Amino acid sequence: MTMSTTARIAVTVGVTTVLTAASTLSAAARTPEPKAPREFVSLSSVDPTIIQEMRYVSAHNFIGERIDGYRQPVCILTRPAAEALHRAQRRLVSQGYSLKVYDCYRPQRAVDHFVRWAKDLSDERRKAEFYPRVDKSRLFEDGYIAEKSGHSRGSTTDLTIVPLPAVPAPRPRPGQESVPCYAPQAERYPDNSVDMGTGFDCFDTLSHTDDPRVQGEQREHRQVLKTALAAEGFVNLPEEWWHFTHKPELFPDTYFDFPVARRSVSGHRP
Repeated sequence: MTMSTTARIAVTVGVTTVLTAASTLSAAARTPEPKAPREFVSLSSVDPTIIQEMRYVSAHNFIGERIDGYRQPVCILTRPAAEALHRAQRRLVSQGYSLKVYDCYRPQRAVDHFVRWAKDLSDERRKAEFYPRVDKSRLFEDGYIAEKSGHSRGSTTDLTIVPLPAVPAPRPRPGQESVPCYAPQAERYPDNSVDMGTGFDCFDTLSHTDDPRVQGEQREHRQVLKTALAAEGFVNLPEEWWHFTHKPELFPDTYFDFPVARRSVSGHRP
């Protein structure tokens, strides 16, 4: 029995579809990912003593999974911002502290991940820790999530200070991932930083740098960080004690999307 003309056409179309799909995938594989402009560097190439705990490479963040575009736990910044952090680090070490970065350059695809998550009101896996007093439907209105981020321009970083000699944070105890980010430091998710009154990425008004409810040692720690960074040209975002932008920015109007990976800055001079 011979194959009908209709059957032969169907098979041919099927093969063509598969070949076309394979060709598309092959072309995509050959397309190189964008690299950072030469004005970007890895922070460790400028100051290897600054501690790095890149939160969006791990699942311990307000979404609860690795964020798009974060391939490796490496801090990438524009050179002026990295060199300014190096100067601030020298100042802080003389006071018995080290800087620790949580996030640096952030690709646009990561910001898009944040936006998709914020629009999915059914996903509240990490609400208990990161935004217990904020209704998820208000994250855009209250300014916690936005379509664009200064981090994508390369001169903004999220960071804290760690007392020297630095020791690793202890392993979290069962249930600590459900403790509110503004709970007493001994109760919330462990961090080897000083007590800033809230944890990093705490969606709460207590995270405002000068919130009058934050007093004593917690307020003092915030001022130590702010003073050291301000001396080197960093401007704090008043709503987040951890968020600083180095001024003037090299790329004030450009939002980059190269991945957070060593290869993005490979070949750039140290």
